[in-house]
Amino acid sequence: MSKRFFVDEPVVGERTQLTGSEAEHLIRVLRAKPGDEVILFDDSGWEYPSRIVALGRSLVDLLILQRQQIDRELSPPLLLAVALPKGDRQRWLVEKMVELGVTELIPLKTDRGVAQPVDRALQRLRRAVVEASKQCGRNRLMTITQPRTISECLAAAPHECQFWLAHPGGCSEPLHQLLASAKPLPILAMVGPEGGFSDQEIATCGPECRRISLGCRTLRIETAALALASVVSLITRDDSVGPFFCQNSPCA
Repeated sequence: MSKRFFVDEPVVGERTQLTGSEAEHLIRVLRAKPGDEVILFDDSGWEYPSRIVALGRSLVDLLILQRQQIDRELSPPLLLAVALPKGDRQRWLVEKMVELGVTELIPLKTDRGVAQPVDRALQRLRRAVVEASKQCGRNRLMTITQPRTISECLAAAPHECQFWLAHPGGCSEPLHQLLASAKPLPILAMVGPEGGFSDQEIATCGPECRRISLGCRTLRIETAALALASVVSLITRDDSVGPFFCQNSPCA
């Protein structure tokens, strides 16, 4: 049973309440009762072991037992711009990117893209972020932005940022080679549609954007995103335990 629940308002004071779908799940599905203990999080980076004090029809009153700041985020941040696949593949992609620690997911508008999510679809994906965060233990929610073009992604990127473009071809460098020389700066990585980026889109990226190859096989959108995020997640290091990137790892 999942004992983590998301509170959409900052947790302050010694008491708080769960309402809406989170409360209904706790009351009706999990059959909670006063005295049961759960963990709350509110997208602040903190989590709050709490005890249920009282339950209403669609409201749970809780006593905050502890306040723990637990950081499970990637450092440096990974911003992933992806030309979303169709249908249920979108939700699967979102769930896996949350689990792997992606900081921000940007639906990428491309010349050859086949799925341009409307606001209602984006809201569903943002709800999937909450569910995946409850499961994997993240205390901050992965952001899903409004759809952007490559130019808009570059313009909105952090001031100091590494730009990567997943694109097969003779000018692309293997991902492990790129990682060996990467810097401890935020990463904006872009994954195109299954038809690939157009020549115009590649030209838009400019020389500062490094083209990377994910291997000799043609990958589906979500596979490419998963492969890229997995490698970055595995080699990222916390300040307290070592360098940001494994310069001398077997894959370098």
